[in-house]
Amino acid sequence: MATKNTNLSHFNKEDVPNAKGLSFGIVVSEWNENITEGLYKGAYDALIECGANASDISRLDVPGSYELVFGAKIAVKQKPDAIICLGSVIQGETKHFDFVCNAVAMGIKDLNISLDIPVIFGVLTDNTMEQAVNRSGGMHGNKGIEAAITAIKMAVLNK
Repeated sequence: MATKNTNLSHFNKEDVPNAKGLSFGIVVSEWNENITEGLYKGAYDALIECGANASDISRLDVPGSYELVFGAKIAVKQKPDAIICLGSVIQGETKHFDFVCNAVAMGIKDLNISLDIPVIFGVLTDNTMEQAVNRSGGMHGNKGIEAAITAIKMAVLNK
């Protein structure tokens, strides 16, 4: 596993463009809320730390990760510079996991092709709750932070 015993969320602020003047939409899945709230906090705090104004960050909650794609379509109406989709899908006993993960990944890919702004994939697809905890503020960092840094870089690239 690439992230074993590694925290990938540390970043050098000098290596990230200033987010001042950029606006962001964050779409958050309510499913596995204990995980997605950690992702949101990481993303929000990283955006603020990198210069974004709180008033330029909007949040939209959707019931589950499957709904993130439609949530992003709604968020685009606010004309943000980037949209971050945050969710958590944990493997269960059925193929539901595979269908949801594939649909969300393809949906976000399709939005990146059809929209004129970047839509960032910040969805955890873990085998266990422990893995999700470790990637939403635990020993492997916070993928929400990584999604925010990606959103800033892509928004600036798109300018």
